[in-house]
This record gives sequence, structure tokens and C-alpha cells, in this order.
Amino acid sequence: MKPAPFSFVRPSSLPEALEALADDEDAKVLAGGQSLVPLLSMRLAAPSTLVDINRLPLDRIETDADGVRIGALVRHAALERSAGAAAVQPLLARALRLVAHPTIRNRGTTVGSIVHADASAEMPAVLCLLGGSVTVASPRGRRTIPAAELYAGPMESTLQHDEIATDAFFPRLPPATGVAVDEVARRHGDYALCGVAAMVATSDGRVTSASAAYFSVCKVPTVVDLSEVFAAGELSERSLSDAAEMALKSLDPAADIHATAAYRAQLTRVLTGRALRAAYAEAAA
Repeated sequence: MKPAPFSFVRPSSLPEALEALADDEDAKVLAGGQSLVPLLSMRLAAPSTLVDINRLPLDRIETDADGVRIGALVRHAALERSAGAAAVQPLLARALRLVAHPTIRNRGTTVGSIVHADASAEMPAVLCLLGGSVTVASPRGRRTIPAAELYAGPMESTLQHDEIATDAFFPRLPPATGVAVDEVARRHGDYALCGVAAMVATSDGRVTSASAAYFSVCKVPTVVDLSEVFAAGELSERSLSDAAEMALKSLDPAADIHATAAYRAQLTRVLTGRALRAAYAEAAA
């Protein structure tokens, strides 16, 4: 199947891009296109105009004492290979290795994946777990959207039709804190049947806080604070099991053609334990 007819514009500045987007309520932004183009080809999306932002200077990766900031045109592969980003926030490279296949990571953009709002994707969950944010621009100016306020529903973000996501920010990993991500997919590179990213903070080897973000489980990426399970500071098989059950109380695993709700619930249990154990090991080390 071929896409429905559409107009195509390639602005050379952000104001031009915003003007083109504001002029057409049915316009869509094209960055990497690895999520959008398949939807166009299957006619699940039929925008009247594509606004190609690839001429804009939005491909920088910046790291500082606060964290990692990436522009809207930073490709998955570039961020995955960034030693500076990995040193400041190691969860980025770990999660990006799970995103699709190398060919797609060479072209797809991390910010594009985040605002595409697919609850099966890794990077929206990572942004939510880390408490990151997305900066957007519009004819009215700029605003920053915290990750917790970014997702309104399945494949739906809180961006307005005339807003362009210009960058995303991931906070630095605090001292004595570990992160991990794990998922189960039918084949490597496929969307996960269930995925978990975890963050554990410690003091003198004892757990002080723990949280996990879930993707391919609910309709939106969901973060669950599991700290109360580890109030005694110990990570054990019992506490890991209790953490998984606590997470399930906050989740509503969905059934589809790939997995039943019961199977996703069991994957949630297993992967919660794996991710928390790995994050704790890194933090304690």
C-alpha cells in the first residue's frame, strides 16, 4: 500500500517550520520517519502536509553536571555511541541497544520516538523513569513538558498540533544509584512483549529508594515507586517478589494477538525482579 497524497515542505529554520505546521492542522513533523513512514504506508496516518525538519540545527548531544540534553534530530545510533552521554546517564545506551535494528537506529530519532508516544517503545519509559522532560516550540514560544505530563493516552502525547519537540533532557544518574533495563520480545529488534527499566538508590549497600518503568504492559508508559517494599533496606528474593506484586497492582497488563494479559503479568513479575536486581548490583558496586 502507498501513502495517501500529501504536500511536502522542508524549511531551513525553526520559525519557518513552525509557520508551516501552524498553517495546516493536519500537518505532521518528519524527523527520522521510522515510526511515521510505516503508518503512512499503511494509511493509518494521512497528514495533508509533511514538515521535514532535517535541515534544522537540532542534532546536538550536550552533557553537563545536570544531565544529557539531545536535539530532535539526534539519531538513536549517535546517542547509543556517545561516551559522554553514557558516562552521565548509562541507561540511555543500554535501552537504545534494544530499540529495533541497527538500520532503524541509524535513521530513527530518540526525541521522535519519545513524542510518538508508543507505549511499546523503550525510550518513553526511560524518560519517565528518569524524570526527564521534553522542550517544545510553537508560534507562542517555548515550554517544557515533564515526562509525567507528556502522555495522554495510547499513541497520544500532550503536544499541540502546532508544536515541535526541539529537545529532550535526561537527568544525570545520582551517586550510589544503579539502573537497568530488560525485556522479552519474540525476536531481538521486535517490540517487546513486556519491558522493565529500573532505578535503585543505595546508601552503604542498603536500598533507599527503588522504582520501575514498564513498557508494552499498559496503554501508556507507567512508572511505579517500589521504595516502600524495601523500607528495611534489604534486597532479597522475598522483597523482589513483593515488589513485582506491588507493581502489578498499579498496572493493567493488556492482551493482544501476541500475548495474553496473564502472560504479560508473569513477564512483569520476572522482569521486575531481574531489572531491580541488576540495578541494585550496579548501585552497590
